[in-house]
Amino acid sequence: MRGTSENHVFADFLLRPDFRLYRHLLLQVFILVITTDVFRDPLETDMNLSRERVFGWLLYYLMMNALIYLNIYILVPRYLLKDKLWKYLGATVVVLALCMAVIFYLASLVSHPVMSEPSDEIPFESWLNAISSPLAIGLLVAGVSTVLLLRYWIQTDLRKEELRENSLQAELTLLKNQINPHFLFNMLNNANVLIRRDPEEAAKVLLKLEDLLRYQIHESSRDQVWLVSEIRFLNDFLNLEKIRRDRFEYTLSQEGDIGQIALPPLLFIPFVENAVKYSFDSERTSVVEVCFRVQGKQLEFYCRNTKPVPAVPSGKVGGLGLANIKRRLELLYPDRYSLHIRDTETEYRVQLLIRM
Repeated sequence: MRGTSENHVFADFLLRPDFRLYRHLLLQVFILVITTDVFRDPLETDMNLSRERVFGWLLYYLMMNALIYLNIYILVPRYLLKDKLWKYLGATVVVLALCMAVIFYLASLVSHPVMSEPSDEIPFESWLNAISSPLAIGLLVAGVSTVLLLRYWIQTDLRKEELRENSLQAELTLLKNQINPHFLFNMLNNANVLIRRDPEEAAKVLLKLEDLLRYQIHESSRDQVWLVSEIRFLNDFLNLEKIRRDRFEYTLSQEGDIGQIALPPLLFIPFVENAVKYSFDSERTSVVEVCFRVQGKQLEFYCRNTKPVPAVPSGKVGGLGLANIKRRLELLYPDRYSLHIRDTETEYRVQLLIRM
């Protein structure tokens, strides 16, 4: 239990925004410890606090900060976190070499504040002092990169864990809300009436209902399903609703190459269920339009439904709530989706864009 608590504190320190200031302060302490080495001369016990040495230290300190923060905000996110290890190493070596060249050039302008003055008596110490600075900087850059990688892995693990819990809860709630007795009893009732009037049509209804239930029970347990399967499921759902209701029309269209698109199951049914539920109109024909469009690496989902007058509030999506749907999308596609909703007196529109 103690180890778990310590890991939790460490993860909080790395991840929580309110610890950001303390993380940067700790980094500044490390940089100060390394850069204060410029005040020491080989074989000397006293600190050299001359004006030139202080000015040299200030330049050294600022250059170190520039290098470290360039690594944190540009090199690591652009290369290391995207599995471009060789590009990261190459860019880091180039930047480190340029940084050291600038540091030694500035040192020469201020009487060598980074290294001690050359001396025939201590050549080995001079060379050691010259080599120690690049090594110290390199080790600090490597340490910062390691911490950033650890932070990224912790974030990824936490996101996966939250996604698993969120997806499981969402799927269970969807099953409870969608496979409800009212819907099943209505469909079985309609099938019973059709058996006397049109046995062939009744058999089709029962087959569609079987496919619908099988998909929800079996396919929903998978991490990924093909988009064509999801569209087929939505079509079965809408078709059964059309059989159940007299004044109901729907269109389900698709554009582009949808055959190679895989995504988490039951991602769109909350929006379609919401459209069906709140389009009900006892006086006029209600309409639901659903469209899938694939352009390059972008998937667009569009859903529109008419609303009765006076309109029924549509504040919730399939019983889950819009906030939960947005949270699931954030976990599945962080920074890769956009959701636009337009709610008027006569219609409700949803446009979801996902970069695959």
